[in-house]
Amino acid sequence: MPSHHLSGNEPFDGIARLVLQHFGCCAAFVVIDGYPRGCAGLGLADATRYLPLAACDTPQVVPDLHRDARIRDAHPEHRFYAGCPLIDEDNRQIGAICLLDRGARQLDHAGFEFLQELARQAVLNARQESAMQRMQADVRVLQDSERRMALAIAGSGTGIWDRDVPAGKIYYSPGWKALLGYAEGEVGDRIEDSYRRIHPDDIEYVKAAMLAHFAGRTETYEVEHRLRCKDGNYKWVCSRGRVVARDGDGQALRMIGTTTDVTALRSMAECLRHSAELLTDLTNAIPGMAFQYHLRPGGESRFTYVSAGIRDIYEIEPEQLAECSLQVDALIHPDDLPAYRASLDTSAASLTPWHQEYRVRLPRQGVRWRQGDACPRRLDDGSTLWHGFITDITERKQIEAELQEFATIDFLTQVSNRRHFLQQVEAELARLQRGDGGSAAILMCDLDHFKAINDRWGHAAGDQALRHFAGILRHQLRKTDKAGRMGGEEFAVVLGNSGLDEAALIARRIQLHLAETPVFEAGRRIPLTISIGIALMYPTDPCAEAAITRSDMALYRAKQRGRNRIECY
Repeated sequence: MPSHHLSGNEPFDGIARLVLQHFGCCAAFVVIDGYPRGCAGLGLADATRYLPLAACDTPQVVPDLHRDARIRDAHPEHRFYAGCPLIDEDNRQIGAICLLDRGARQLDHAGFEFLQELARQAVLNARQESAMQRMQADVRVLQDSERRMALAIAGSGTGIWDRDVPAGKIYYSPGWKALLGYAEGEVGDRIEDSYRRIHPDDIEYVKAAMLAHFAGRTETYEVEHRLRCKDGNYKWVCSRGRVVARDGDGQALRMIGTTTDVTALRSMAECLRHSAELLTDLTNAIPGMAFQYHLRPGGESRFTYVSAGIRDIYEIEPEQLAECSLQVDALIHPDDLPAYRASLDTSAASLTPWHQEYRVRLPRQGVRWRQGDACPRRLDDGSTLWHGFITDITERKQIEAELQEFATIDFLTQVSNRRHFLQQVEAELARLQRGDGGSAAILMCDLDHFKAINDRWGHAAGDQALRHFAGILRHQLRKTDKAGRMGGEEFAVVLGNSGLDEAALIARRIQLHLAETPVFEAGRRIPLTISIGIALMYPTDPCAEAAITRSDMALYRAKQRGRNRIECY
């Protein structure tokens, strides 16, 4: 067998080799976007002489190249030529598969069918290559974003630390040292020194949180405490971190984290949001499994081609789908299977691109999310043939869920944040304005003397009090009621289908339960009372803020009249 010149452009070289092996010709090459991308039997420079032939958008055979005006002046060394164009899903020619031989020969219908099948594979490869290029571009964007984030952290007053647990050493970034007013060489790396900088009232709480995370009882380490600056004053900081390495016994080896204030944390969260969006786009661009799917008019279907990626996408071998596609249907989540089948039926009926997101239940990976994209075409026998990709979008779905929770929940109290609560009030107002019946009320709640609690027991105790009251709201309210933290120690509740009398009963129940379930700090009871203002919502309200303003006025009256009161507007 003669040796073949190869261009080094796999997988297009592989297609060129298949042409040589199937037809027994002396040369073959693949053209993509006007350039030879895969060659067998000749080099790239030699293939360039035949590029004018590849521009034809229909299959062609040239028995004698020496008489063809397109390349006659190039003095071709081959005589016979056959070519098949590469047509993408937009019906645009992107290249061709070309066959060359030194002697006269024929190319029958079966030969052209084989070339056309290879052409479809070449289009699929070109599409994969394009997707990979987009992925690489997204990676560069993500890397640029991460570099910008690093610069932002370095200049924002946020510090980074890296703790070697067994050695009792901790590394501080220059930004961390600057946060406390220290120069680069003025802070040691001993963990004992770091504890001495923590306020005496906070040290036990900080150590307890650290040990709990070391023991694996918390996913992350997160505490708010005071640190002594170089000038002797204390600064409130938020320290967050995570153990990133453990030994075989589960003992913590390394922990990395940040120290920052609330303003810097918000800035970091925004950068994280942008990075997550970029990661989502990147995940969507990565193909996992290429496939060809055939649906006959009678309803029988099978995968006529699947790539090796099926082992990860569906955890089955390619040859297992040779006869029937029902094995894939059995892996699709039962709740998603009807929509999956309906989407394929719609694509087949209208010849529109297929796009579907669905879950699969796999023996090894468990429940995972998949996304399918494919373009259909109708065959002469009335059947439908799709060429497309199926990718793993599980990570994207998880990020979407995390971002949704981040955008709607107050981290400290685990009730709705102000923005999400206002959206819930707007939804209740819209219900009233539609005339669905019933009424609604707003409770505006404020913990009395909260600043004194922080000043006397510390912010950690204040946080505990906020969490405690939020827990009371969650347990005392009905499933249809919505609670939110408006800021600081102020909470609000929207009560659907409630008048003033029922709202007052609920408010009294909340007030009594708070009095009956005290909060203790270091064995001492923290006195907690609540003032509540109540106002009805009306269909004539222009916006949610109108009822909130009225309830806030009632709350102000409760405060003025001695606190620990309930007042109605």
